[in-house]
Amino acid sequence: MDVILTTIKLLGGLAMFLYGMEIMGDGLKQGSGNALKKVLGRLTHNTIMGVLTGTLVTAVIQSSTATIVLTVGLIGAGILSFRQAVSIVMGANIGTTVTAQLIRLMDIDSSGASILTFFKPDTLAPIALVIGIILVMFVKKEASKNVGIIALGFGILFMGLITMTDAVEPLSGSETFKNVLSYFSSAPLLGIVVGLVLTVIVQSSSAMVGILQALSSTGDMTFSLVYPIIMGINLGTCVTTALVCSIGSSKDAKRTGIVHIVFNSVGTIAFMIAMTIIQKLGYFPGLWDSTANSGAIADFQTIFNLITAVALIPFVNILVKIACKFVKDDIEEEVTYPELLALDKKLMIAPAVALGEVTKFAVSMAGIAKDNIELSLEQFKKYDEARAEKINEGEEKLDYFTDCADNYLIALSDNIELEGDKRQHNILMQCIRDLERIGDYATNFDEMAKKMSDADLVFSESAQKEMDILGDAVQEILRLTVEALENENDYIARRIEPLEEVIDDMVLLLKNRHTARLCQGICSVKSGLIFMDMLTYFERAADQCSSIAMLMLSKNNEEIMKNHHLYLQELHAYGDEMYNAEHENRKEQYLAPLETIKF
Repeated sequence: MDVILTTIKLLGGLAMFLYGMEIMGDGLKQGSGNALKKVLGRLTHNTIMGVLTGTLVTAVIQSSTATIVLTVGLIGAGILSFRQAVSIVMGANIGTTVTAQLIRLMDIDSSGASILTFFKPDTLAPIALVIGIILVMFVKKEASKNVGIIALGFGILFMGLITMTDAVEPLSGSETFKNVLSYFSSAPLLGIVVGLVLTVIVQSSSAMVGILQALSSTGDMTFSLVYPIIMGINLGTCVTTALVCSIGSSKDAKRTGIVHIVFNSVGTIAFMIAMTIIQKLGYFPGLWDSTANSGAIADFQTIFNLITAVALIPFVNILVKIACKFVKDDIEEEVTYPELLALDKKLMIAPAVALGEVTKFAVSMAGIAKDNIELSLEQFKKYDEARAEKINEGEEKLDYFTDCADNYLIALSDNIELEGDKRQHNILMQCIRDLERIGDYATNFDEMAKKMSDADLVFSESAQKEMDILGDAVQEILRLTVEALENENDYIARRIEPLEEVIDDMVLLLKNRHTARLCQGICSVKSGLIFMDMLTYFERAADQCSSIAMLMLSKNNEEIMKNHHLYLQELHAYGDEMYNAEHENRKEQYLAPLETIKF
């Protein structure tokens, strides 16, 4: 009965430990989402920088597997090369040691120094829980809430560790337990196997090291027993990574999983041989049978991973070649839509990074929509079936991209916690739809041009000149929209609304002028109706660009976010220095030439 109760208590403590680690990792990840995105985005080809990046990201995410999964997603999106991924994998092993270093607080001896009592887990955990719950429940600021989540995770993690430590305490007087440990101490290879198997079951190297640190509280664990298990734990985490990397991923993603296995295997074998030689030669005689506490376990894990990474940095190219031998290149297959690689579900583990990739995807959609508008306007000068086919291909692509982006964003929404990320998510959902509508207008233009070509209809000379000027203005606003999205530039986005207002004025002027031409019989009714429809679609395309600009500006402006219609009304009525100057420039550029055309 005691064994059953001890097992239940141990598993309960493990559950709390795992949950606390997940919560703390989520809080750290949420609080540093944008920083994480920038760090990954600015990664250079320098191997050492890659190792440091892998270390930093894993320390934040609290999971080497999660870091490697994210890296695989970035490979698929074309952001990282396979060689860069190798250096991140090497750094991920170092970053995963942070949890063990935190757990070494278990070894604090507060005797004679009351201040140290506050840093012991049985004191620190309740304090962290109290601080965490206050920040989460009673403070509304998002930054404070993230700190609260981190504190809660920290507290739950240590409560779980304390529970596990209490559960294994009776083992300190058990002869059976001592005999088992003695057997493992004399069979280091068996220790590696045990560490590997248990890590595959638990699915977390940090949790396994935590269990080992909890068991060390019995005082019966020696260094010669501990170090093989730690190396087995490092091997065990490779299995999960390899499985994840092999599912629905590119060749380079699968190679990343292979590199993780090879890297850890080489490190384990080399370290095991070195440790055996050192022990046999009688070096450090007091080390092998010394009692291993949680600090010693944390230090060995850190030293093992750090030395392995540093030692293998010069051999990155060899690791790359080995992985390429295991996973060979197939005959190059043409990817129908390479842009879709950005929508990799593995990136959802870091919502800020995933949203950044969707933004780039939206830029590619904006480029297609802009190109389609330009092609469709060419159709009015001389209709070309080959050009029409290109427009149809672009439209089909936009429709398909819209569906893919919508589905991806809907799936991503479950992972988003930060208010800023939620705002960016909503902006992208609307932006994608606006871009799809702009593409529809290009199709409408093409159909109108086809109708005019088949019926041998033409615009009057003055109408054609007017349409050319208005077309130039619309193409300019589309260009600004693409540029603003691509550079995430609010200054460029602010230049869109003044031009949109000028386009509205141009459309109103041209409707009045064309009505006058129809009354005078200068234009035919059929071509006149097409001209009027074109004006409508031009105005709507400009409106979609304005909508995208407002969405961009609202990201960092609460006033626009709450009511962008009111913002626009006040801007149109009173303007500001930039708006007024840009509006006057655009009037001179586009509206003034229209007024000089005679009909």
